[in-house]
Amino acid sequence: MIELLKKYPFFADKLIISCDLLTNQGYCNANYLVIASDRKYIVRKLLRDDVDRELEWKVQTLAYGVGITAEPLVFDREEGIMVSVFLEGEHKDKLDKDDVKHLAKILQKLHALQADHAPITLDIENKTEQVLNAFAMIETYPKEYVLCHNDLNPKNIFFSKDIKLIDWEYTGVNDKYFDLACVCVEFKLNDGMQKVFLNTYFEDEHFMLEKLKAYKIIYEALCREWFDSSL
Repeated sequence: MIELLKKYPFFADKLIISCDLLTNQGYCNANYLVIASDRKYIVRKLLRDDVDRELEWKVQTLAYGVGITAEPLVFDREEGIMVSVFLEGEHKDKLDKDDVKHLAKILQKLHALQADHAPITLDIENKTEQVLNAFAMIETYPKEYVLCHNDLNPKNIFFSKDIKLIDWEYTGVNDKYFDLACVCVEFKLNDGMQKVFLNTYFEDEHFMLEKLKAYKIIYEALCREWFDSSL
């Protein structure tokens, strides 16, 4: 890996001190921590070929421009390599009120970004009656398509003095309520925290709880299928 990194102009004038495979790996990439000239970088060896990596790179670049993700540095499609600045911070399983408000503001910034792409399809194989009813409920509401992260689990959110999102493999155009549902489900927001989250995101304008509930059901069903297929 070190010899491969040396071919990129970004690393040409840097002394690469170490390159270590991280202990905790995801499903889509092999992740390395690289220390070069006393700075840390994340190098991702892209493992899946069914991900739109050009879109992933484009969205991360846009998101970095508004300060909500790590700086992207290298994208080599042929070698399947992405390099970003290493982020310091922690993952949280439980959020306090300030965290919830801050995360809502981060999603405002993400959802304001522009990308000219068709909406993704939410494909669930096991369409239970509950899932079918959720899809039917969604159809009764207007579509609110924005650029979404689509995988806002705690491992993809860093908390420090600021909040940063990482891992943009599943990014795409989707209804904003999908990302909102992700957060509510993943962090198990109670009614009070959910209200704080939604009031902050919508800035006290009207929001649709039944639509959110339907997207929660769909998100949970997608997660079950994802984890079952990964076992």
